[in-house]
Amino acid sequence: MLINISKIKKGLCFKMNNKYYKIIYFLHVKPGKGNAFVRTKIKNLHNGNIIKNNFSSGVKINKIEIKSINYIFLYKKNNNFFFINKINYNQIILSKDFIGKKKIKFLKENVNVIINFINEYKNNINIPLSLKINKYIYLKVKNTKNIIKGNTINKIYKKSILENNIIIYTPLFIKKGDIIKINTTNNKYIERVKKK
Repeated sequence: MLINISKIKKGLCFKMNNKYYKIIYFLHVKPGKGNAFVRTKIKNLHNGNIIKNNFSSGVKINKIEIKSINYIFLYKKNNNFFFINKINYNQIILSKDFIGKKKIKFLKENVNVIINFINEYKNNINIPLSLKINKYIYLKVKNTKNIIKGNTINKIYKKSILENNIIIYTPLFIKKGDIIKINTTNNKYIERVKKK
């Protein structure tokens, strides 16, 4: 859907040069000399990069709609990852390259994710754009060193290997088999979860 640049607003998503962007800042500028324009900061929806871009007054941009849908990770087969829609049970297959290494390491059976889709209006077909994993996730400690009582000091950390084979630093009291909450954005330990 083509719209005039004068009608843009913060949060609007659009297609430009076969890439998808989101408006995060804009300002209508009317200089004393020369033509009016719109100064913007736009976020690349593929890689998250933010760039500055000026649009001449009267230019039309291709508005798109982004849909965010909840899915559950089912399983991996070769380089394909299978997810199921939590509402209608439709399945989707995403490639290893699409998801990216940083997110793949947090995927385990039954983990909830959000998949963002693009709808370009003209053909009403949803195109996968990106996958988002929850900021916090719960994982079991697969292996770690046991520390003898008396050697524990506050704010001292040790390496622990989690069930997905990533290594993070945890407090000394964490033991093999513990369930811990970690921050997926920085791989940091948050807390130990009490077993039910």
